Amino acid sequence: MAYFKVAFGFLVTAFLSAAVSLAHPGLGFGWGGVGAPGGQSGAPSYRLFPQFYQFSCPQAEDIVMSVLEKAIAKEPRMAASLLRLHFHDCFVQGCDASILLDNSATIVSEKNSLPNRNSVRGFEVIDEIKARLEEACPQTVSCADILAMAARGSTVLSGGPSWELPLGRRDSKTASLITSNNNIPPPNSTLQNLITLFQRQGLDEVDLVALSGGHTIGVARCATFKQRLYNQNGNNLPDQTLERTYYYGLKSVCPKSGGDNNISPLDFGSPVKFDNLYFKLILWGKGLLNSDEVLLTGNVGNTMELVKAYAKDENLFFKQFAKSMIKMGNISPLTGFNGEVRKNCRLVN
Repeated sequence: MAYFKVAFGFLVTAFLSAAVSLAHPGLGFGWGGVGAPGGQSGAPSYRLFPQFYQFSCPQAEDIVMSVLEKAIAKEPRMAASLLRLHFHDCFVQGCDASILLDNSATIVSEKNSLPNRNSVRGFEVIDEIKARLEEACPQTVSCADILAMAARGSTVLSGGPSWELPLGRRDSKTASLITSNNNIPPPNSTLQNLITLFQRQGLDEVDLVALSGGHTIGVARCATFKQRLYNQNGNNLPDQTLERTYYYGLKSVCPKSGGDNNISPLDFGSPVKFDNLYFKLILWGKGLLNSDEVLLTGNVGNTMELVKAYAKDENLFFKQFAKSMIKMGNISPLTGFNGEVRKNCRLVN
C-alpha cells in the first residue's frame, strides 16, 4: 500500500511540475541563452527564450505592436527613442529595466545621469504598453521584456529587420546613477573608448559598428556635437573630417553659445527610415557625432572595413544588426526568481 502512495505522489508531483512549466516555461532547466545568472552550484539554469509567454500571455507581442504602431505613426522619431531606451538600459546593470525607475526613497534614478538627462524619452509609451499588458495578463510580462520588444518593434516599423527575440527577463529592484554615467558611451568618444565600453558588456567591434547603425533613425541635441563645430581638438577649430557643406548646415542649427537643445537628425537623408544610409553618410564626411565619425577614422581594429561593408550591402547590415541586438539583449538579465515583475515600470513593487 505504501508503494502505491509513493507512486501516486510521484505522479501528482510530476503532473504539477509539468503544468507549472507549461504556464511559466522559463521555470525549467538548461534553456539556451547568454548571460543568465547561474546561482549556486546545482541550481536550475533559467534562460531567455522566444516562447517564454506562449502560455502565460500569448497576446503580449500583439499588444506591444498595437501601441507602438499608434505611437510611431503619431511621432516617427519615437521609434529611435525606444530603441535607445533599451540600449541605455542594458549598458548599466544589464537588461533589467533599471532605466525606467523614477526617484524614490530607495532609488536614485538613472534618468538624471549625464547621458540620459533631458535626453532619454518614450517613458509614456512604455507606461501605456505596461498598462495594456497588466489588463490582459496581470503581473506577467516584465518591463525589461517590454523594452526589448519595443526596441525590436520600433526597428521593424521603421523599415528595419526583425529577429527572434529571447524573452524571460525580470525587473531590477535597484538602479545605478553612477554606472549609467560611467558605462554609456558618450557622443565625443574616441574609437578606443567605444571599443573598451562595448567590450565591458561582452560586445566586440562588429557589434559596436552594427549597433551604431541604430543611428540611422533619430536625432541628437546640439550639445552632443557642438565640440566638433567649434573646438574639436582644443584649438578653437572645427573637426576637419566634416564635409564643408554639412558643417555649415550644422552651424546654422547649433550656434557657438546657447541652443544646446536644438536637434539635428543623425541621418539627415532618411531620418525616420531604418536603412544603411547612415554608413554612407559617414563615408561622405557627414556623420553627426564624433562617435559616428571615428568608426571610419579612428585607426583601431577593423571598424573602417565594417563601415564600408555595411554602406555597400544593406542586407549584411540588417543581418548583423539583428544578431547584435540579440546579443546586447542578453547582457546580464535577471531570470528565474531574481528581481521581480513590476506592476508599474516606474516603481519597484
